[in-house]
Amino acid sequence: MVYDYIIVGAGSAGCVLANRLTEDGTATVLLIEGGGSDRHILMAMPSALAMAMNIERANWNYESEPEPALGGRRISCPRGKVIGGSSTINGMVYIRGNPLDFDGWDEAGARGWAYRDVLPYFRRAETRGEGGDGYRGHDGPLHTSYGRLDNPLYRAFIEAGRQAGYPVTEDVNGAQQEGFGRMDRTVHNGRRWSAARAYLDTARTRKNLTVWTETLVERIAFEGRRAVGVVCTRGGTSVTPRARREVVLAGGAINSPQLLKLSGVGPARELAQHAIPLVADRPGVGANLTDHLEIYFQVAATQPITLYSSLGLLAKAKIGAQWLLTRDGLGATNHFESCAFIRSRPGVRWPDLQYHFLPAAISYNGKDLADRHGFQAHVGPMRSKSRGEVKLRSKDPRDKPALFFNYMSHPDDWTEMRAAVRLTREIFARPAFAPYRGEEIEPGSAVQSDDEIDAFIKTRVESAYHPCSTCRMGDAADPMAVVDRETRVIGLEALRVADSSIMPTITTGNLNAPTIMLAEKAADHIRGRPLLPASNAPFYEAPNWQSAQR
Repeated sequence: MVYDYIIVGAGSAGCVLANRLTEDGTATVLLIEGGGSDRHILMAMPSALAMAMNIERANWNYESEPEPALGGRRISCPRGKVIGGSSTINGMVYIRGNPLDFDGWDEAGARGWAYRDVLPYFRRAETRGEGGDGYRGHDGPLHTSYGRLDNPLYRAFIEAGRQAGYPVTEDVNGAQQEGFGRMDRTVHNGRRWSAARAYLDTARTRKNLTVWTETLVERIAFEGRRAVGVVCTRGGTSVTPRARREVVLAGGAINSPQLLKLSGVGPARELAQHAIPLVADRPGVGANLTDHLEIYFQVAATQPITLYSSLGLLAKAKIGAQWLLTRDGLGATNHFESCAFIRSRPGVRWPDLQYHFLPAAISYNGKDLADRHGFQAHVGPMRSKSRGEVKLRSKDPRDKPALFFNYMSHPDDWTEMRAAVRLTREIFARPAFAPYRGEEIEPGSAVQSDDEIDAFIKTRVESAYHPCSTCRMGDAADPMAVVDRETRVIGLEALRVADSSIMPTITTGNLNAPTIMLAEKAADHIRGRPLLPASNAPFYEAPNWQSAQR
């Protein structure tokens, strides 16, 4: 019951930390996960991503409080409650973010987290299917690959972008994110390559790693201002494993601030409301909640080449059988094979709109399917100015926290969303789509004015499932910062947070890749190892960004 390190959460960050902190054999580590095993066929088959997300036992199934700017709608916020965390139920998209995101982290107080500092950790984590270079890794645990682009609609999307005057980039995760191109995926040999597959499978063979599943961590145990262990319920029994060196939280943007507050670390006024003894008054805990929203822009297809033909029971059975036998076919792809990053208007320095292209007209969770062949782009702003918070409902750790995202509360968010609708409509009108383009399904050709677009957004916008920044990393003198640049909780001892909650600002794209990078770098800080040498690799910035949108 005594370990050198205790890691709370076996998600994308926790799996990385468990691997790196045990790899030299000198430290003992306890990894605690609230969920159970990830050994399930739907969690392994890439095309079953919507079904994996809907496995009840593998999802915390959070949702927002009623959102005022969205007509009181509650927005779904799935989070992985399973070995591998959200990397076990996500869309397997691998997007690192824009280099200027990380330069912004450094400038905002997270010194040592600029692009030149983090690129070596992205490379250390990765093995790219097409080989490494100065930007991409070649011998890391996390395998990434491209889809085959067999469906002509994938290439039509990229070509339509070129015809609309946008650049085409060879690698959105390399020197140039801006433009249209192929989308990387965490898929390897036809199966989901989660953080559990990449990092934990190897680590679990080591005698110095212990993994507890289906264990609820109720609070951090402190002696004075030093974290000495965690109090948890395991098999119906309360146990308190102790940490000789440090406790590391890796529960993600919802669970990490919740656990800190339950343990007496957070805004003093809120903790007093729940009669939780105060250990440290950190007003930034739970604040600064940020997410990506997106709309599904759908167009009917005039040719029967979309995934609509593959969504019947018989077709699904055939796809599943082929995948089981060969790990190939439609079962082996997540269907997000082409993408784009563009700027919404002149004066935007780096892309602020992201596209996921899909050769089907269907919601992300698979529950809302159009009644015909169609294709769609998921599109939404990357740097929303709206901010929310994670708050406790009670001092009971079994109560889900209250999530106030405060979506679309800033006027700039509406400006960017309107631009997303109009720019997408223009892209789909390009000649590349002429052989396939039917009527516009959503928002519909009648939706033209600002008011009409706003009404569509209000009723149809959804989360891209990228919550972050609720335990923001920053300068120790910043009262709203929660952790310092080495991921240590400010004002306390032997306690760190290393997951998406500490991102100073949200990145341009999906969060799984930067979360894994963050944990890779945090592991070196925790071990006191020299950091990887900084990179001098250059990156693209549109020369005309101040005066032109493309």
